[in-house]
Amino acid sequence: MLRLENLTKNFGKAGVFGASLHLTPGEIVAVLGASGSGKTTLLNLVAGLLEPDSGRIFLGNEDVTRQPPEKRGLGYVFQDHALWPHLSALEHLLLVMKTPDRAQAHHLLERVGLGGLEARKPHQLSGGQKQRVALARAL
Repeated sequence: MLRLENLTKNFGKAGVFGASLHLTPGEIVAVLGASGSGKTTLLNLVAGLLEPDSGRIFLGNEDVTRQPPEKRGLGYVFQDHALWPHLSALEHLLLVMKTPDRAQAHHLLERVGLGGLEARKPHQLSGGQKQRVALARAL
């Protein structure tokens, strides 16, 4: 469950202002809006990449508003994929694992349809393949 209570992050004319939301397990939501309307800011607040000016964020019954991202147990796929050009697809996964596990990393790449492409670097991948590396890394 994800619950946002009156969440605000003010960047002047832009930001998130008083957002409230309650998602139950299995529920899917889409955040829509014009460019600059605060969609990415909202996701960054939930992920812990930004700290709100006011309001609270709950995961389950736990208030995670002031917790760092690594304590929240959430995955995040950046719009630009945030891939390092010098790392292979496999190395991107190994880098974020608490205990690097090559077999698990290979399994994740297989799950997202990138089996056999483990050694490729971002410039050797299509846009969709880059997106799948980012997804596997989040998983």
